[in-house]
Amino acid sequence: MAVCLFFIGTRMKALSDLLAVILFFATYMLTKDMILATAVALVIGVVQAAAAYWKHKKLDTMQWVGLILIVVMGGATILLKDDRFIMWKPTALFWVGALLLLGSHLAGKNGLKAAMGKELKLSDGVWRKLTYAWVGFLIFMGLANIFVFQNFSKDQWVSYKLFGSTGLMIVFVIGQGLYLSRHLPQEE
Repeated sequence: MAVCLFFIGTRMKALSDLLAVILFFATYMLTKDMILATAVALVIGVVQAAAAYWKHKKLDTMQWVGLILIVVMGGATILLKDDRFIMWKPTALFWVGALLLLGSHLAGKNGLKAAMGKELKLSDGVWRKLTYAWVGFLIFMGLANIFVFQNFSKDQWVSYKLFGSTGLMIVFVIGQGLYLSRHLPQEE
């Protein structure tokens, strides 16, 4: 039950986060203009961050990272009219996430446990394995993004960003849920 509640809450946040990607995708597919699509994603990203800050009076670390990356890399894409900046953004986001998770773990504070420990009661060993799984997955996702944008067309990269990347994330989260279900305390 705890896993279900956690993933429902996570899913609602993920749907909100996915809005910028969906609007980026729709704008690009309708106009074939990466600069305009980036501007849409940048505006939506800033509005979402502002709304989250207004509602919760704070942004979590990854929200700050995402905001900074969309402003810097999206801004560079728009100002320099160079698509490569926005195409590198997912890799940068994935790898910063991996570095933060690994860094917090090596510093003795498990970032996943800090973020989800209130919802999930797990042993330190399970938290450690989850952290390593996420770090590996995020590194893989960054590499996959590079592979796609360097070897395929812009249209294919934009489609991968919405469908491929999101699909891989969903498969990983389902696998994580299956793994977690074996390690949660049994409810009476």
